[in-house]
Amino acid sequence: MRTLPAYLQGISRVVVDATVANSVLAQRVRERLGNLPWEVLAEDQFLASGLAREDILYLKNYKGRFLRFCPGTSHYQCCGYQIIHIGENCPLRCSYCILQAYFQDRVLKVWANQDDLWRELDQAFSAHPGRRFRVGTGEFTDSLVLEPLTGYSRDLVEFLANYPQVCLELKSKVVDLSWMDKVKDPRQVLPAWSMNAPFIVEHEEEGQRATLEERLDAAKTCAQAGFRVCLHFDPIIYFPGWQEGYAQTIALIFEYLRPQDIAYLSLGSFRHMPDLRRCIQENFPDSTYIYGEFITGLDGKQRLLRPLRVEQFQFLVTALRQGGLDKQLYFCMESDEVWRSVLGRTPKDFGGLYRYLMDRAFEK
Repeated sequence: MRTLPAYLQGISRVVVDATVANSVLAQRVRERLGNLPWEVLAEDQFLASGLAREDILYLKNYKGRFLRFCPGTSHYQCCGYQIIHIGENCPLRCSYCILQAYFQDRVLKVWANQDDLWRELDQAFSAHPGRRFRVGTGEFTDSLVLEPLTGYSRDLVEFLANYPQVCLELKSKVVDLSWMDKVKDPRQVLPAWSMNAPFIVEHEEEGQRATLEERLDAAKTCAQAGFRVCLHFDPIIYFPGWQEGYAQTIALIFEYLRPQDIAYLSLGSFRHMPDLRRCIQENFPDSTYIYGEFITGLDGKQRLLRPLRVEQFQFLVTALRQGGLDKQLYFCMESDEVWRSVLGRTPKDFGGLYRYLMDRAFEK
């Protein structure tokens, strides 16, 4: 039995929906977690069991839609990518993570009815063979954090090899490249990692996540194998010494990667709905960035004052441009005014953000 990464060693038991107990994924997990208590329960039994208060892995028969659009936000420019929904929650503990407001338990949920997933994806992609799809799995969970147990990304890239009009982004804070040998065409997969200032990584990203150097070394490995990678500065956080911190990270990026290795790089300021602030106060009482100068945005979320956001964006964009990045840069959930004042362009100048990122993903 393989040694699990530290961030998975807190799982205390596995619960499986009775309807998927014999699925390929359930059997795979059982082989890899055979030392833990294993319970097969009907869904109503699980809900009544009280087990949701424990650190468990729950293999579920998911009955909702697997393919959906990113929820985005109103009044701001959204990238419009689609989510392949494979599970919910994350064992990493990042203080700013929105998932702690979405999910009130510690249960790691994985959709084990993969046959239903493959059927839905085939119907969607086969119905529009001439349409391009930019998809990702990192919206409601980390794309790779459960890969040592489930092999989900490995299954997914193998399945998508039959649909060349689909480009898959795998976004993570950990390093797991076990899926790579199943990729037939590296142009079809975009490995992606979250970036932040070293101070934020050290103090606000708990749970045995990979270091910045480990993430960038993995990105370099992918680039050398023919993949283009994506990087995401989201959330950018305002804290004492942020200029030096983000400058260090940007310098580190160019130690590992060339501009042509990067498909796109997002910039997003820390923003939160009111309930997330409460969660951060309760779960991470030492985190002080939430007491900064915030206002209520047009979408009802709390946002850093625009002059402060623009100050940070301009600092990062200047440093990234000095390293050779420009056309790869875009903002996540910002207004045209911010785009224009920092980048000198808006999504309308290149046909909209959705089209722009689709072209970047497919190397147009």
